[in-house]
This record gives sequence, C-alpha cells and structure tokens, in this order.
Amino acid sequence: MKRFTTALAMVLTLAGAASAQTLINGAGATFPGPMYSKWFSEYKKLHNNIQINYTANGSGAGIKGVTDGTLDFGGSDAIMDDGQLKEFRDKQGVGVLAFPTVMGAVVLTYHVAGVSGDLKLTPDAVAGIYLGKITKWNDPALVKANPGVNLPKSDIVVVHRSDSSGTSFVFTDYLAKVSPEWKTKVGAKAAVDWPVGLGGKNSDGVAGLVQQQANSIGYVELIFAVQNKMTYASIQNPAGAFVKPSLESVTAAAAAAAKTIPDDFRISITNAPGKDSYPISTFTWLLIPEKIKDPAKQKAIVDFLTWMLKDGQAMAAPLTYSPLPKEVVDKEVKAIAKIK
Repeated sequence: MKRFTTALAMVLTLAGAASAQTLINGAGATFPGPMYSKWFSEYKKLHNNIQINYTANGSGAGIKGVTDGTLDFGGSDAIMDDGQLKEFRDKQGVGVLAFPTVMGAVVLTYHVAGVSGDLKLTPDAVAGIYLGKITKWNDPALVKANPGVNLPKSDIVVVHRSDSSGTSFVFTDYLAKVSPEWKTKVGAKAAVDWPVGLGGKNSDGVAGLVQQQANSIGYVELIFAVQNKMTYASIQNPAGAFVKPSLESVTAAAAAAAKTIPDDFRISITNAPGKDSYPISTFTWLLIPEKIKDPAKQKAIVDFLTWMLKDGQAMAAPLTYSPLPKEVVDKEVKAIAKIK
C-alpha cells in the first residue's frame, strides 16, 4: 500500500509539473532566426518548464500574428509604422512594445560569370540595378567602381524577395535614402512592388535563384550569406568608403544612433555616417504586447528579455550578429517594466 501511495504521489507530481509547463509561441523575421533558436534553446536549459517556439516565416507574418492575437510575440526587421501601431491597439486594446535584440546587415550577393573576387557597389549602382536602369554588368557605373575586374557584357538578372519581408524593408529603406527616384516611385516597404526582377520566398528562395541564375544579384542577411558561403559586395557609404559588411562595420553604424535612440526604439540605422559604417545595417525587434493576460506568460517573457539583455548578448558574435550597444541595453532594461 505504501509503495502504491508513493507511486501515485510521483505520478501526481509529474502531472503537476507537466501542467505547469508554459508554452509561448512567436513567429516572424527570418534574419534573427538562428539567434532566436540558440537563445530559446539555452533559456530552456535554465527554465525547463518554459517552452518558447519561434517560426521564421517573415516579418510581415510576425507583425500580423501578434496584431491578430494568434502569437504571443512577433519578430520583425521592419519598424512598425503608425498605421500598424493603431491597428494593433484597435484590435488588442493595448499598445505594443518593440525591443531590439541584435544587429545585423543586408548584403548584396551575386553570381557573375568570370568574377570570383569582391565587387564594389556605389549607392547609385545599387539603386540603378533595382530600378532597372542599369541592365548590363559592364555598365560604366560598375566598371568605374571595380577597376581591374573583368565584368561581362551579360544582362543583370535581378533577384528580390517575393514575400512581405523585414529584410526587404531594410533594403528599400536604404534605397529610399540614397535614391530620390526610388523614394518617389517605390519607397521603403516590407511588401514591395518591384520595378524589375525575379522573386524568391524567404532568404532560401533568393539564394536559390542567385545560385541557379548566371549573372544574377540578390540580397540576403549577412548571417545567411556567411552560413551558406555566399559571395557578397562592399558598399560605398556616405563617407565615400567602400565597406565590407561585418560585425565591426555594423557596430560602427549603430554607434552613431545609439545615444539618440527614441524611447520606443523605432529607429533606422541604414546609410549611417562614419567612414567605418556599413550602410545597410539594422536592428531587429521583438514585438510584445504591453499587457499579457496570462500571468505565467507575462513573467516568462519579462524574465527572458532580462536574460537576453544580460547574458544572451554574449552569444551574438559567434553567430555573426552584432550585440547591442550598452546605451540601447540600458534603455531596454527600463522599458521591460512597461510589460504588465
């Protein structure tokens, strides 16, 4: 009888532990996907009763899911605009908070016949290619920036994202800053009406098209390009320097903005000043409701954010992400208190 009672107690204890499991679901931006996978895995080792799931399916899906209430949080590389913030409040009855998590870059990757080394691209060249005005690889604008490189006469095959994407937002935000024509005709958007090119879904789709199509150019996240050993270009920044994307050049871009970052963290660091700044750099954000009805989820999310800012940042560099500047971390620590 005693053994039975002991066994029953153990079953009840295990059942109680299972029922205490807190499940948190998020989705969104593909760019920070590897970082989030690492963080959520490491965090679970510390808190076995908390399971955080994340589906990397694009910033548009992350914003929509958290706005519709089908997700506990969203991930986005795109800054939520005033209209999106209003829609969230109208649907949820509360505001949404955006927490920068890490920094990264959008890079121009290419597959050009006979070219194995690094290409240099000016802002005018990048905008011209994506506007469909520069159509040949031996265009004078490209030749001038790449002396000694044997650029072919071939047509340029332009590749872009077909889905609503924070990566596209970052890229078009940059183009809108460097090209008045792009700003007027297209603008900075996550879902883009592209003037030219082939569309691929997610970074995998863009990378696949670039690899398959000779003489092509596309854009992906730096981490994706590094992991897949893709070739990517140096981009001329506002100081006139051609800068290769790297952790250091992304940090340099963020440094200029860190001290003036607004309380809601809605800031763009594309085309940042400074000779060492890579011009297509960005923060990525977690989107979290100001009020979370489930106390267990609220406590877990607050605790995770605190851990992410204190301990998680040290895991960024090994995965080719730039950690947040101290000024940003300090502001976020204070903002966490707004989650009720």
